[in-house]
Amino acid sequence: MSDTALPPLVEPAAELTKEEVARYSRHLIIPDVGVVGQKRLKNAKVLVIGAGGLGSPALLYLAAAGVGTLGIVDFDVVDESNLQRQVIHGISDVGKLKAASAQESIAEINPLVKVYLHTERLESANALEIFGQYDLIVDGTDNFATRYLVNDAAVLLGKPYVWGSIFRFEGQVSVFWEDAPNGKGLNYRDLYPEPPPPGMVPSCAEGGVLGVLCASIGSIMVTEAIKLITGIGEPLLGRLISYDALEMKYREVKIRKDPETPKITELIDYEAFCGVVSDEAAEAASGSTITPAELKAKFDRGEDFALIDVREPHEYEIVNIKGAKLIPKDRILSGEALAELPQDKPIVLHCKSGARSAEALAALHSAGFKDATHLGGGVLAWARQIDPSLPTY
Repeated sequence: MSDTALPPLVEPAAELTKEEVARYSRHLIIPDVGVVGQKRLKNAKVLVIGAGGLGSPALLYLAAAGVGTLGIVDFDVVDESNLQRQVIHGISDVGKLKAASAQESIAEINPLVKVYLHTERLESANALEIFGQYDLIVDGTDNFATRYLVNDAAVLLGKPYVWGSIFRFEGQVSVFWEDAPNGKGLNYRDLYPEPPPPGMVPSCAEGGVLGVLCASIGSIMVTEAIKLITGIGEPLLGRLISYDALEMKYREVKIRKDPETPKITELIDYEAFCGVVSDEAAEAASGSTITPAELKAKFDRGEDFALIDVREPHEYEIVNIKGAKLIPKDRILSGEALAELPQDKPIVLHCKSGARSAEALAALHSAGFKDATHLGGGVLAWARQIDPSLPTY
């Protein structure tokens, strides 16, 4: 065994049934997996965080591989916009809990797998209790607060986890295990000690993702999970794989233990740690946020005001509120667009859901536009509450 290899994570189950031998025969004839490896998969308990873009292929292939117990953490429901990439769900699942929809798909692929649903929001108060029931965590979340929570809970419990992320045409995968038996342990904070400033890194909901990228990254994540469970191959511990789909290139980056990484001793408030919006944006939005109904009333009364859409041009093409002028957020934050804003009438900003417009609002308040407000919930709230004929994304 090389110094980077790891022993099997899971002890083998007692036996494989005749049905299991037939089902997993293509695994059994691989010498590195074999009967013992398949028994380890049968005995494994894997928790998948999120039944979305990465969770969909991960759950499908973990189930097909014969992982005996799967846990699914997801409190969200299936939306039509999910179907472009979240292949574990179908059109008949729209409106269902994602975890329940995923469970049904898993039963179709492999009824031998036990599936447990955790349909509450993952938080500091419940993460340790949930994680403690599983051998391995697969993290497919798309926000920094949950990523740091998953990392810290895994460190406190000594659990390994496979991490993946996707954005537009690019993806990343690595394995983190602070207490790895080979002494090469790392955690997510060695790679990213601090979260990026609020608003700097757009989410997939803001920036988009090529649907098939989920399959590429999700399959690597499952490969790493299988390797950890069975003790075969070289895990991605201490290595990060970066994939660029447009260039069709994989790149490997070495990760080293950061001696400055503080010891994790407890779970914290991760929303506050990551700052969903900056303090300045939260302060600006306080008392300067209007509802969709209040915006409609302004239109109905014929008020003279400027409605500014701070999203990107491609988003504006998808859906826009009639009468809104497009000025992307970055042009406001840089000060470039301030001269384009009216001085003689109130300004109302909006974005997709409210976060970016709050950041732009803080910049306007600092620049002297003290009466500027923004639309809480953005164009999505407008479409839901005022004009359901508009598409959402």
